Amino acid sequence: MVSRRNNNTLGRQQRAFAKALWTLLLALCWAASPLAAQDQNTQSPPDNGKPKQEAPAEAGGPTDSVGPYAIPKKKVEDAPPPPPVAPKKVEDMPDYSLKVNVPLVNVDVLVTTKNGQFVPGLKKENFRIAEDGVQQNVSHFQVSQAPITAVLLVEYASTNYIFMIDALRASYAFANSLKKDDWVAVSYYDMQPHILADFTQDKRAIYGALNQLRIPGFAETNEFDALYDTLDRLDRVEGKKYVILVTTGIDSFSKLTLDKITKKIKDTKDVTIFPISVGFMMREYCETHPSYYCRMMSHGAGIEVHNIDYLQADNELRNFAAMTGGRAYFPRFEGEMPELFGDISNDIRNQYTLSYTPTNTKLDGTYRKLKVQVVAPDGGPLKVRDQKGKDVKIDIVAREGYTAKHTVD
Repeated sequence: MVSRRNNNTLGRQQRAFAKALWTLLLALCWAASPLAAQDQNTQSPPDNGKPKQEAPAEAGGPTDSVGPYAIPKKKVEDAPPPPPVAPKKVEDMPDYSLKVNVPLVNVDVLVTTKNGQFVPGLKKENFRIAEDGVQQNVSHFQVSQAPITAVLLVEYASTNYIFMIDALRASYAFANSLKKDDWVAVSYYDMQPHILADFTQDKRAIYGALNQLRIPGFAETNEFDALYDTLDRLDRVEGKKYVILVTTGIDSFSKLTLDKITKKIKDTKDVTIFPISVGFMMREYCETHPSYYCRMMSHGAGIEVHNIDYLQADNELRNFAAMTGGRAYFPRFEGEMPELFGDISNDIRNQYTLSYTPTNTKLDGTYRKLKVQVVAPDGGPLKVRDQKGKDVKIDIVAREGYTAKHTVD
């Protein structure tokens, strides 16, 4: 009886022990499973008190130094952008676009009284400019007074002593009129052009270049060739330029014709020519004392030059000046030189600059004629009075036209 009770008691103890052991094993298996590890990580902080770093879900990677690798999620591709909306077609509109380079034309205008005095104080409303007879709208206007950039081009050949002396006197007179900020180059020509001094602001260099003109070389005076070469070199110089041409105007043996040099002058922009004729006293003497010897000596080296040749030369110099907005001078005496170059200096440093976009935007290489007028603000004639209150007439000097063509920068 006792032993049976003991056996029952032992059986109950064994069953309880087995049940507890089974419960313990289940608990251990649950703790080792990934779900339990994830649940513990989300519910309880790590032992060191610091937050545990987790890899982003989409990047994948281990959750700790031991745990398993997670497969990264498949990225969801962005939706493609919507197709561009085609512009609505306008009726009678061509399916192409145009790009037009519209030029800006600059015109320097000199306004003086009959005695050469600059007329100040004019406004944009005082100017009217027409291109091939069509009125243009002046968009920019200014009064310029700035240093000059000029080439002194001197005829110096073995022709006549009086001509050479006059040329040197005129050249030195021009050098004396320069200011410290002016840029000047010096060249002379006989059979061909010769550069004596490149652009400089040093007056001593200019005087030194002129001092080299002592022994003339050839008797030829190839004016057209020399002027063409000078204009060609000035094409590479930026800004407004001037050519002070000291010459008799006689061209004896140039390769270029008058038509070619005229076309070159028309095609050259931003250059104004001021011709200074020399040898006028010799010419007047020969006009009153006609003889074969005088005709021979009027130019020299056996080249017979008639009075008609000088008249034609004077006309050519006036045309060169008019085409570029300059003026031609024909001094008779040495004493006129300082005042003459004073006028040129005043012309260059004090002038009105007009700019406009032409109504004819075609760059077809055609020559466009310009006409500049100075009027009162109400459109009537402009009245200018001197210091005594007397009405005086005015002269308007501007280039006669320009060639509309493409330019290469």
